[in-house]
Amino acid sequence: MSALGLYNTINSVSSIIKNLEEAGMRVEIGDDFAAYRRIRNLQKDRSGLYPMFDVTCSYVDQSNAFWVCGFNETDELVHTQAIRQLDLSGVTLGQHMDMHRHKYMTPNSTPDPDRTYYSRPQALHKITGKVCYHGDFWLKDGDGGHRKLGLTPLLSRFVLEMALKTWVPDYVFGFVPTTLSYKGIQARYGYTHCEPGVWLGPDNQVTDEDALVWMNTEEIMHFLEIQPGEMSHDRHNAAQSLMVRPIGVVA
Repeated sequence: MSALGLYNTINSVSSIIKNLEEAGMRVEIGDDFAAYRRIRNLQKDRSGLYPMFDVTCSYVDQSNAFWVCGFNETDELVHTQAIRQLDLSGVTLGQHMDMHRHKYMTPNSTPDPDRTYYSRPQALHKITGKVCYHGDFWLKDGDGGHRKLGLTPLLSRFVLEMALKTWVPDYVFGFVPTTLSYKGIQARYGYTHCEPGVWLGPDNQVTDEDALVWMNTEEIMHFLEIQPGEMSHDRHNAAQSLMVRPIGVVA
């Protein structure tokens, strides 16, 4: 990265952190996924940590991933998200999903995980190369939470900014429940593409429905061109539309 590029990144990330602090959220970034697992295991009101970010199930560490946690004024955990790099050189996302489907499917959603596959999105056959998986996005609701403050674009931008400069991925992808994709939640994360998909079980029955959301390098850069201050300025308007439960890129 050039000196100018580094300077611009520092300014951009600093602006995001400032906006989040003004909204009452302190963010921490880390790459110790044993520590992240401990943090997530303390959340009894959420589904468990998916295998892609669980150090006991996947090879995930400082070499290929990082996480972000947000805390309110009382140091209560109010936000999580994580991202990891996948080397899909010579392999499509569809082939990767067939091989590692157990790490993405919702636990207990199918009678036979070994015979359940994700299907339908055309991008499964297109996405390849240096690819990042973005998930475990969560914002606390209610007292002490930040769900209705319109912070989702800022939080997503923070991770995408870091990922772009760290890995320069060809693609970034994630999943959202289909019911939430119909309400446009993927746009709040900055994703340009959203394709409905289904998990098909052993008798070809639909066991779960997740939309595949994704964007390429140019689209990530375009999203990051939006100034954090502009997103902060629109926070009130965004909050008015943020009435659905934002489970996040991964439930």
